[in-house]
Amino acid sequence: MRLRHWPGWPGWPERLAAAAITVVVLAPLVLPGYVLRYDMVFVPRQPMTADLFAPADALPRAVPLDALVSLANLAVPGWALQRLVLAAIVYFAALGMARLVPTQRTLPRLVAALAYAWTPYLAERLLLGQWGLLLAYAALPWLVAAALDLRTAPDRPRALARLVLAAAPAAVTPTGGLIALATVAVLVPLRAGLAAIAATAALCAPWVVATATSTAGGTSDPDGVGAFAARAENWSGALGALAGTGGIWNAQTVPGSRSSVLAPFATALLLALAAAGWRTLRQRWPDGTVRLAVLAAGSFVLAAASIGPGARVMEWLVVDIPGAGLLRDSQKFLIPYAVLLAVLAGLGAEVLADRLAVRLDANAGRVVLVAALLLPVAILPDLAFGAAGQLRPVRYPADWDTVATQVKAAPGEVLSLPFYGYQSYAWNRGVIVRDPAPRYLAAPVLINDELQVGPVTVDGESPRAAEVRRLLDTGQPVAPLGMRWVLVRQESGVAVPPAVLTGLRPVFSGQHLALWENPSAAATAVASHRRWPAVAAHLFAALVIVFAAILVLRRRPTAW
Repeated sequence: MRLRHWPGWPGWPERLAAAAITVVVLAPLVLPGYVLRYDMVFVPRQPMTADLFAPADALPRAVPLDALVSLANLAVPGWALQRLVLAAIVYFAALGMARLVPTQRTLPRLVAALAYAWTPYLAERLLLGQWGLLLAYAALPWLVAAALDLRTAPDRPRALARLVLAAAPAAVTPTGGLIALATVAVLVPLRAGLAAIAATAALCAPWVVATATSTAGGTSDPDGVGAFAARAENWSGALGALAGTGGIWNAQTVPGSRSSVLAPFATALLLALAAAGWRTLRQRWPDGTVRLAVLAAGSFVLAAASIGPGARVMEWLVVDIPGAGLLRDSQKFLIPYAVLLAVLAGLGAEVLADRLAVRLDANAGRVVLVAALLLPVAILPDLAFGAAGQLRPVRYPADWDTVATQVKAAPGEVLSLPFYGYQSYAWNRGVIVRDPAPRYLAAPVLINDELQVGPVTVDGESPRAAEVRRLLDTGQPVAPLGMRWVLVRQESGVAVPPAVLTGLRPVFSGQHLALWENPSAAATAVASHRRWPAVAAHLFAALVIVFAAILVLRRRPTAW
């Protein structure tokens, strides 16, 4: 079956359903302020700094994502940008899945849309604040559609251009870029595959080049494999959690309904519904079904690789293979599995409805479709209304603007203390969030890249952060490190010993923040020879996207 081209499909029922899902999930965002949770840190205006293109001594986990946020902030304030991004994630995840399902019937499309946009995966990653990864989640149905379309028209430049545009949102993070590359490599036929893979790889150039120019160590702490392994959420174990698209490592970001004794039975119903749609999918996608199944199976195996015997292999990889630390939170690679599960669920609902309509009457078939439509909500009722109120906006204390103004007036490197990358604050309702300083201040900010996961401390990669930790562990002053500024987050619940601040001059002290200046600070040298290749890679990826957009928007295809 050949998929329809963009635009003009799906119709209004699917679009309205996607909008309704978005409103229900993100309802608390009508309130003013910012949702700050773990990795989700939006600020009023994120400055454009060199570190956004190529972090000097950290791995580029948010490249080119952070640079895109700063660029967007030139036109859109942070509070509005956060709402636009989160709404786009939920809306296009639902709409893309409705578009992908090979059926002309509306209700099966809506079943698939809900089965994809109302999942434990989306809920857990949203509560962990990993909205960059969720851009890949929202983009993947569109990318799968573009890849399957390219299978039927491998010589059409516009088909390849559509694939590039679908892959672009995924490639804004390294994880999303790898998922996009794997999707294209598996789904696109050989004669068009090389061009498609090359184009997708070009989108990944920013974080690839930034990795190559970073001074951070390329290997990772093996303790991170166990710390970030998929975990059980109920009596079905870790594999049962993964089968339902859950299993995230952080128990604090798991909706309460996932611990219910009934959750595995609901997951089993969803899997049975998906199994009923397999034969129909084979008939309608004779060339693409097996390839998509291989991709989904591979993503599930990778997601489960950090549990059981696979953990030893993962530990060896992250220690001996540079860059393999990207694999340690393996559950995040489950996205292709979630795509196939949702497609099959939509078709399975259609098949069962048709069977009941034949054996009983048409009303029985409609009941099956409505029940299938409500199944994802029944499995995860607490995703509604901002994950039962957990996605509630807060306001930054005024101290942040005061400190930002001081630092902007006399730019220089900032050391953020207490030296913890993630902490909770009373003004954020006690929710843990990554230190906002690197995004709020118009200067390079050094924060701790160690991660505390329960009783396990996972080492970071930054040599300079390790040097700061050694000084702090012995209670020595930080002034000799040469940073221009030292920021103290006073409401973090962790006191900074006075000896650490010896030799610094207090500049500002508020209820939430204090700023100290180092009179003996050395001028910060910017290694431009490291940054320019990364900037060039960003421009190259942008040109690829612009060229693809021009091809798609042209009324007539252009021969290459």
